[in-house]
Amino acid sequence: MSWQSALACWYLRRQFRPATQKTEINVAGARALTAKRAWSPKVPSGWRLREQYGVGETLRGEWLEPAAAGAAHAAGTPTILYLHGGGYYFCSPRSHRSLVFGLATRSRAPAFSLDYRLAPEARFPAALDDALAAYRQLLADGTPARSIVISGDSAGGGLALATLVALRDAGDPLPAGGLLFSPWTDLGASGASIRTNDGVDPMFSGPAIGRAAKLYLGDTPATHPYASPVYADLHGLPPLFIQAGSTEVLLDDARRVAETARSAGVSVELQIWPNMPHVWQIFTPFIPEARRALDGAAGFVRQVTSPRSSQPSSAMSMV
Repeated sequence: MSWQSALACWYLRRQFRPATQKTEINVAGARALTAKRAWSPKVPSGWRLREQYGVGETLRGEWLEPAAAGAAHAAGTPTILYLHGGGYYFCSPRSHRSLVFGLATRSRAPAFSLDYRLAPEARFPAALDDALAAYRQLLADGTPARSIVISGDSAGGGLALATLVALRDAGDPLPAGGLLFSPWTDLGASGASIRTNDGVDPMFSGPAIGRAAKLYLGDTPATHPYASPVYADLHGLPPLFIQAGSTEVLLDDARRVAETARSAGVSVELQIWPNMPHVWQIFTPFIPEARRALDGAAGFVRQVTSPRSSQPSSAMSMV
């Protein structure tokens, strides 16, 4: 564990975790804090940021794409559809630029970060509907399904997996793969790590997970497979690549999905990183483990979208 990671854990334990121990969720406060502290890394050299937040945009969010004209969607180029985390009620594409920029440049892939609707103003299935519409718009715009990787972190990781399940059920062409960072896949908060890692996770208290879920679910049962894809039938999905930290309260959300997917014949690589905080990849370039994690994730993007790719074998590793 690097000193940079240890410092990040110390910061999260002091500045973030206390808020998750409160019995009430301050939605407005979380949004204001995120907007105030949203990291704004410089646009990487040779790339451009194209924001699409106007009224009537068919794809609301932002593109990071190569600056060279025509390079963004060249034949054979992978495309990343990114779904940010934030418990379905806060954060945005802007708050996750450090992660998306790092993933896109390493993958040599244009990335669209979706500004999906948030709870409690727009409860389930609003975020899923937006993710499905975004994917279908990419296809309508001429992006081949086999060149797309759907990715996300935390709530966005669960949303990415739910999107894959819903696309399969609807008979849509499936993307090349799913890339999940610390995914929140069980809004019922039934995983053993919710209890065993409570007090160890530097970012969340265990009981906070169930409280946050209610904001998104409303009257929807927590076991609905499109809200909590850990309960879904995962057969027929494209390859999955999952990273989670060993001390996360959401660790079992990743492990159980990996086990279920493997049992259904899906190719899965699950990496469990010792002592890493929730979605540590967002701390790139500060944390060296974040850089290494994104290097591996980018390798998955390039592998599954390669015309000559073979599906990676199922594996689980401690990194």
